[in-house]
Amino acid sequence: MTARPRQHRPAATLPAGGIALGIRLGLPRPLAAPLAGLRTPERIQDFVNRLRWNRETNGPTARSVVESLRHGEAHCVEAAFVAACGLWLAGEPPLVMDMGAAKGDVDHVVALFRRCGHWGAISKSNSPFLRYRDPIYRSLRELTLSFFPQYVKKRRKTLRTYSVAVDLRRCDPALWVTHPGFCHDVVDSLTAARHFRILPPGVEGGLRPIDEIEARSNLLRDHPSRGR
Repeated sequence: MTARPRQHRPAATLPAGGIALGIRLGLPRPLAAPLAGLRTPERIQDFVNRLRWNRETNGPTARSVVESLRHGEAHCVEAAFVAACGLWLAGEPPLVMDMGAAKGDVDHVVALFRRCGHWGAISKSNSPFLRYRDPIYRSLRELTLSFFPQYVKKRRKTLRTYSVAVDLRRCDPALWVTHPGFCHDVVDSLTAARHFRILPPGVEGGLRPIDEIEARSNLLRDHPSRGR
């Protein structure tokens, strides 16, 4: 199931992929060429891993693909935009999914891809666990549940919802590929997309906190900063 962001423009006249598509989307050639050269989810994941973690030192950001690549850094939703764009240039749909957290924690956004009818995810996180998922999951619910045990705030498990797959081809590239500021419109579309609860009724209050050894391992960071 996919959702349509509120702002959109038809993509029927765009090239199928590659550098030509990147340029049509607004990427300068020096940025389009390396992104188009990745071609697979595995290489796209390696690429976003190499981006520095965006510490948001001057306040919250939701940078476009161009701005993230120019800064050489990204956090989860920014990396999801970059990964989705990379998938689009590789001839695959640029799908993203929002995972909603309980009050007191933050959402996480991943880029989605499919292989043999199964879902996988490209994910940038500053923690060791909320990362790439191989395409072995039969549904988005299954994929989301793979994040549940280590989606935590201190020792509390906080993952609560997941969205439908949001197809960014239906969103104007000017809003997420080349936008110069905070990509409010697309972030709002992700928040507004239909979400599904993952916890059965009556279970939340009885969730067991993660063990101390898990909590200690979850303190590992690629870069000292706040956030996922």
